[in-house]
Amino acid sequence: MAKKKASHILLVFNQLISDIFEKGGNQPMNYKQIAAKLNLKDPESREIIREILEDESKHGLFKQVEKGKFQLKELKTIITGTVAMTTDGSAFVIPDDEFEKDIYIAPKKLKTALNGDKVRVYVYGTSRGKNKEGEIVEITERAKMEFTGIVKISERFAFFIPDDKKMLKDIFIPIEDLNGAKHGEKAIARITNWPEDAKNPVGAIIKVLGAQGEHNTEMNAILAEFGFPLEFPKEVEEEANAIPLEILEQEIEKRRDFRDTLTFTIDPVDAKDFDDAISFKYLDNGNYEVGVHIADVTHYVRPDSLLDKEALERGTSVYLVDRVIPMLPERLSNGVCSLRPHEDKLCFAAVFELDKDANVVDQWFGKTIIHSDRRFSYEEAQEVIEGKSQEYAQEITLLNELAYKLRDRKFKHGAISFETTEVRFKLDENGKPLGVYVKERKDAHKLIEDFMLLANRKVAEFIAKKGKGKKKLTFVYRSHDAPNETTLVNFAAFASRFGYKINTKSDKEIARSLNHLMEDVEGKKEQNVLTQLAIRSMAKAIYTTKKSSHYGLAFDFYTHFTSPIRRYPDVMAHRLLEHYLHEGPSVNEEHYEKLCLHSSQMEKKAADAERASVKYKQAEYLEENLGEEFNGIISGVTEWGMYVEIIENKCEGMVRLKDITDDFYVLDEKNYCIIGQRKKKKYQLGDEVKIRVKKVDLGKRQIDFTLVQEQAVTKDEWNF
Repeated sequence: MAKKKASHILLVFNQLISDIFEKGGNQPMNYKQIAAKLNLKDPESREIIREILEDESKHGLFKQVEKGKFQLKELKTIITGTVAMTTDGSAFVIPDDEFEKDIYIAPKKLKTALNGDKVRVYVYGTSRGKNKEGEIVEITERAKMEFTGIVKISERFAFFIPDDKKMLKDIFIPIEDLNGAKHGEKAIARITNWPEDAKNPVGAIIKVLGAQGEHNTEMNAILAEFGFPLEFPKEVEEEANAIPLEILEQEIEKRRDFRDTLTFTIDPVDAKDFDDAISFKYLDNGNYEVGVHIADVTHYVRPDSLLDKEALERGTSVYLVDRVIPMLPERLSNGVCSLRPHEDKLCFAAVFELDKDANVVDQWFGKTIIHSDRRFSYEEAQEVIEGKSQEYAQEITLLNELAYKLRDRKFKHGAISFETTEVRFKLDENGKPLGVYVKERKDAHKLIEDFMLLANRKVAEFIAKKGKGKKKLTFVYRSHDAPNETTLVNFAAFASRFGYKINTKSDKEIARSLNHLMEDVEGKKEQNVLTQLAIRSMAKAIYTTKKSSHYGLAFDFYTHFTSPIRRYPDVMAHRLLEHYLHEGPSVNEEHYEKLCLHSSQMEKKAADAERASVKYKQAEYLEENLGEEFNGIISGVTEWGMYVEIIENKCEGMVRLKDITDDFYVLDEKNYCIIGQRKKKKYQLGDEVKIRVKKVDLGKRQIDFTLVQEQAVTKDEWNF
């Protein structure tokens, strides 16, 4: 214990001395000067400083530049960053400074840091491979303190086993802190204490989710795992319930009245939160007026209200396989703000005058009031487009024609069309999957999408141009960078094995050839693999205040304006647009950039939660098919196995390399394949293989396959 304490004191002194050198510009100093700067006058402390300087000058942290005078060998011996745990208990710290390399942290040097924590790291002079080694000296911010998992109870104590694969420590739960949880139940635990000398943290059960394996339990566990609350705080619900449904006459007078203009919504058949509507009118000059009316959430959700703070924290609605977890309470999302048919509703609109070629002749942005004439499902609108129904047939057909022209122009300008397959489940009354199907996207979906894209683009352009020639107006943009050149070249090389050519000479050529590829692969077995790989070669779209283009859509400016019921960035865009329409000055960019970063992070968490719910249902579906054989496509390769997607139902599992027994296989990362070291047999991304369902682990949401045949079914031209 005394030895550990002494080691801790030396580490603190190391940090203090390093700070002195860094603050002093690394000017040479002797131990007396350093002691004076630290205001340490006792002989014992001065002696410790002298010993540290001499010892560490031998090991590489400091260097003696002249007799008795020292410097840091390298500045920045203390860095800040984020912990990324590995499965073996070690970690890397990803520095905040993007020009710094990751720092390797051995398990014993982690202290109590967990995955995602913000930390300060003392960096040694020594290295491990390409990475320097370090020791965590301070945890500045915890990523999370609550975990989902399984409760295990014995006579005198209990443990909690977290679901999170990156949480490698079980949590000790005192019996008195079980709060009614029973052995084997799924629950949420919060870490309450982690004594310095304890191997495991101490915690308490804060919510019992229910029996492991039950549908509702598992869906709630996924939400909790990704940090989404299971319910709204009581005071937030009360604030929402206090909002009246009635619209005051003085509010109507402030708005442009569209209640006598044909207006309708087109949404999924089971949707309840209708946040966008289309109005249509023939103009005397032969042009058309098309209004994109968006629920006026910001009229009801005021800045810094409890509702606003809760919506900001959530960032987005979350869509799991069987439910929507809304960003706003149901009173608003499905009631007050929802553009339900035959009700007066307040909106914020982008209204366009379009000619016959879908060119924007004029535009107007502002507050409106509408009265939706009809609520269409996508299927009903598609029947109108296909001539199977005559309800508003003339208007919807014309809108569809205009949408086609907008779409064609977008692709001619270099937009990329990624049509990914979206998996849906048929569930029984208990949430058990009875079947899997792929959601189809038809003209009705694209019609709405194209007019929403038009509104988003034109709002962003309006703000960007309004800020030209004077101080830039801070706004929330949706940004998408050009793809990494190396990644794209690798993808092009892989696609060529299937006979597809990707021209990487310019952005327009890239987009044109990618669109040809997407058209050519549609309906083919390699569609999902190539589409997913193409998407992975692209940069990720983010929210930012920095004016930058959207590469995938080929728009110079783009924002998210059309879904404020379910996305907080759209709420910000509404507020800022209204502010600038009233000639308000530019708002604080740094503040909004922080909100954009948080929104991007929550969007990723929501997408991860959705994927986790799909993975769980896929595993649950295949649990009934253990031992059965299916044809699949190799959808991913890693150093420990290959992922295979079943062609019939799109369920994905892994064939582990250790289970392929005819050879010793290793990953060829560059060429997306695994290769047998003796016989040189290859399993290539995109190859068709036959698999058997070997094992399903519902808790981990993992599916294991084995190969039925040792020979991959390939086309000769696909091989190298």
